[in-house]
Parts: sequence; C-alpha cells; structure tokens
Amino acid sequence: MTKLVTSTAVLQLIEEGKLKLTDRVDQYLPALKNPKVFTGGTADAPVLADARAPITIHDLLTHTAGTFYGFNEPPELVKLQERAAIWSAPNLEEFVARVATIPLADQPGTTFHYGLNTDILGAVIEKVSGQSLDAFFQQRICGPLAMTDTAFWVPEAKRSRIARIHIRDAAGQLVLEPVENSDERCGPTHGLRMGGAGLYSTAGDYARFAQMLLNGGHLDGTRILGRKSVELMTRDHLAHLAQPHPFGAVEQGFGLGVRVVTDLRRSPTLGSEGCFGWDGYATTTVQIDPRERTVAIILYQHLPFNDGDVFPLFTNGWYSTLEN
Repeated sequence: MTKLVTSTAVLQLIEEGKLKLTDRVDQYLPALKNPKVFTGGTADAPVLADARAPITIHDLLTHTAGTFYGFNEPPELVKLQERAAIWSAPNLEEFVARVATIPLADQPGTTFHYGLNTDILGAVIEKVSGQSLDAFFQQRICGPLAMTDTAFWVPEAKRSRIARIHIRDAAGQLVLEPVENSDERCGPTHGLRMGGAGLYSTAGDYARFAQMLLNGGHLDGTRILGRKSVELMTRDHLAHLAQPHPFGAVEQGFGLGVRVVTDLRRSPTLGSEGCFGWDGYATTTVQIDPRERTVAIILYQHLPFNDGDVFPLFTNGWYSTLEN
C-alpha cells in the first residue's frame, strides 16, 4: 500500500506545479547527481560506467531508474548494496546518501528494475513539501479519506488488532514469523518512514483508498487527485522499452507506481484490460478494475511472497462471480 500512497502524493505535487515528471531527481536530492552504472567485475573491483542521463521523477515512478532491491540483479552488485547498509540509515537524508554510493543496475530510463525508486520518492516528497513523509500522508491523503487506521506506527491501544504474519515450519505447520511480528516494528521509534514500505493499515482503509482511485481521484466529496492524473497513472509507461513487461508478465505493463493489464489475451487469469494495482511483501494485493467498477483486496499475511500461488486462485475466484 505504501508505494501506491507515495505515487499518489507525487502526483499531487505535480498537479500543484511543485514537481514535473521530467525533473532531475538530483535537483531535489543532490547526492544522486552523476550516478554510475554497474557493467561487470566484482564487489571489490566493480567495473562502472557513467550514466548517460540523469535519473528523473518519471524514472522513479516507473521503476526504470536503475535502482534495485536485489531480486534479479547480479550477485556482485547486490553485495555492493548490502555493504551500503541502507536500511540502517537513521534518516532519509542519510538513506539517500548511502543509496548514492551504490551503482545502478542499468542506464536510467531503459529497464524495469523493481527497487528503491519509491523509497527515494519519499525523500523527494519531504524535500519538496517541507513536511515529514508521515505528516504529508496524514494531511493530504489519509486524513481527507478518513483512513483512521493507516499510519507508519500503531498506537499501543490498537496493537491487539495487528494481523500477525505467518510462515510454515519444516512440518508444514503455520507459525509466527518472528522478525516481522516484533513489537518494535510497530512502535513510533521504529526505523525510517519510507516511501516504499512501512504503512500499517486495514482492509477498510485500503478499500477507501482504492475506491478513490477507481472513482478517478475522489471519494465522498473529497478530491485527492484530478481525473487526468489517475488516467496518466494507470496507463502503460513501459511500452517503448526493449523489455516492456514487469517481471516478465507478458500481459502487463507498468504505469506511475501501478502495474496495468495491457493484453488480456496473454493473461494467465481472468481479468480486464486496464485493471491496475500492486502487491505487498506479505502476500497482499489490490486489484482495481475500472471496466467492472470493482476493487478486490487480499491481505494474506503470509511469507514467502505468494506461497502456494494464491494470487491466481484469488483473482479467478472473484472474477468468476461477476454477472451482467
């Protein structure tokens, strides 16, 4: 959910003229000026090339900046990111400074790499708005949409409501995942407020946010985004690339922070062209279908991601119930 909220916040700033899609990110975060691209070698002796273009806001929104999480990148490049210890940074300024030391996986604007892009956008939002990320989200999105249970931390009085994340042990039994369920993770002093992860929420709050996007940017008389911003957000922005499909999903493209079904003929599940959304680490997903005027959400709270291939079962299940 956090990534979708961050992308929405960036589009709000674009509507206000405080950002442009074509803006260089180093205009706001100077540490990211003159990035290097990994072309080979080892973590101890990497071979680097100059980036042919600066990273832009559009690159970050479309995950084409060259930053990465490390799912499919060369192991030696992943080692360089691990050495940077980005997740232990005390604040977003230091986080960006550490990210700046990591070479990019590809030239900016050329290849989809699911990565640190939205996390970096969180730092851009703070710089441009002059507010902390959590304050911006509350004032501009969560508050106006009456998302009363969405925040980067959970008050102690509400912690009994947290849905705990499970894994399967060696015997195949469901057990709690110890790290993800630690009390420290939901407290007000835990880590960074990131643009890419960290928001706690509920199915009800998530549904309100998704319904706002389905409605073209408004809900219950409150407008969060303009209709044309949502249109731009949910169009495919990868079609011109040599590899235009995120994660090799040939039925999909990617918009400004959301995946989009672009070719139903190649889809392995039921669906609609134009359906958009995104998935979460603990096997969660939101699917927003403008053609069917539906929002579908699953909050499975299970690791590893999509264990048992539950997403196709969920998608086929709810689409099969539609009539007329």
